[in-house]
Amino acid sequence: MGQIKVEKNVGGIEGLCVIEPAVHGDARGYFMETYSQRDMEENGIHIQFVQDNQSMSSKGVLRGLHFQKQYPQTKLVRVIKGSVFDVAVDLRSGSESYGKWYGIELTEENKKQFLIPRGFAHGFLVLSDTAEFCYKCDDFYHPNDEGGMAWNDPEIGIEWPKVKGEYRGSADAEGYTLEDGTALNLSDKDQKWLGLKDTFKF
Repeated sequence: MGQIKVEKNVGGIEGLCVIEPAVHGDARGYFMETYSQRDMEENGIHIQFVQDNQSMSSKGVLRGLHFQKQYPQTKLVRVIKGSVFDVAVDLRSGSESYGKWYGIELTEENKKQFLIPRGFAHGFLVLSDTAEFCYKCDDFYHPNDEGGMAWNDPEIGIEWPKVKGEYRGSADAEGYTLEDGTALNLSDKDQKWLGLKDTFKF
């Protein structure tokens, strides 16, 4: 027991947690528990995960910002190879931190995990040559339920590290690069999302 360290409400946003597992290593390598329901519950986190996902992306790929509309998911995300900048945006109606974002670099070296509750948009930017990204979900993916928001919405103001470019009124990635000249690489769908105000018109 006691194999994780949990930092709760990171960035002043209720529910967001950064989790650091205990890593036991020597000259031969290392061992760690990547997930323990017992340790999570001892830290007040009671979630039943039902699916594990894994993806690989190349440098400059930006995925997001995504959310499920009617079937929201809690996600526990980590990187097993490379480095990404991972972001969550609070979309919970009535939340004191509505529209606020928090980002963290997840790497194969730091082995940190990011717990993102239901009601958040999520996205990440690959900073290394390639990255392998893993995450647990507490609900299954519903393909007709996906929503999204512009990754560069100035109202949200995410400070993507190492990204150069000027906002031109849309999520189009043309003209955006990393500092080393690598072009940002977004799906056609992710370049068509709208900003926060146009996505959620109350």
